[in-house]
Amino acid sequence: MVESHMNFTLEGSKATDDGTRPTNHQYHETIEITHGFTPWFETGFYIFTSVQSGYGWSWVGDHIRPRFRVPESWHLPVGLSLSQEFGYQRAVYSPDTWTWEIRPIIDKEINRWYFSFNPTFDRAFHGPSVSKGFEFSPNFKLSYDVWVKGEGEQAKKVQAGFEYYGALGPVTGFDPLREQQQQILPAIDLVLSPNWEFNFGVGVGATAATDHLLIKMILGYRFKH
Repeated sequence: MVESHMNFTLEGSKATDDGTRPTNHQYHETIEITHGFTPWFETGFYIFTSVQSGYGWSWVGDHIRPRFRVPESWHLPVGLSLSQEFGYQRAVYSPDTWTWEIRPIIDKEINRWYFSFNPTFDRAFHGPSVSKGFEFSPNFKLSYDVWVKGEGEQAKKVQAGFEYYGALGPVTGFDPLREQQQQILPAIDLVLSPNWEFNFGVGVGATAATDHLLIKMILGYRFKH
């Protein structure tokens, strides 16, 4: 599968004190290439880029993401998988240049409802956050099929809901609320073909340390074989 992850910060930071570039009016384009080796194992590779007035188009970094999931043949009541992401990002975009992410994924469909919860743990290996150890960055998604046509894998759907992204601080003691990153995105998903995916959302920052407003879109194509 090949996906394009696009986001543009409409209202972000206009100055920084850690050597990173301000996020205001910063556009990010990420290409994700994922290959499934078995029904329960896949690996994704990310290429991060950024475009911003005064800086032009820049390479940000690369990550690799192996993911294991419990086979559907086990018939568990929820979907379970474990994703790990490791990689590098340039210091002008992140003070922590080498990082590792452990992301358990729990999801479930109930009639027209869908939810997923990712209690993510991050670890920096180079940068100012090394001494913090593992940090907690939970993500959550809840959506509802507002329109459905057909059944099974051939069904066409329009899903509406919201997504939440947080970065709360070290697991040994969360950061003060004003220093945490918390963002809520009303979002829509279009499932109009088994091969295509489309997601669009508008993110609103809920704390002072979070970019106040951004828009994001994901467009992906799944290759059959």
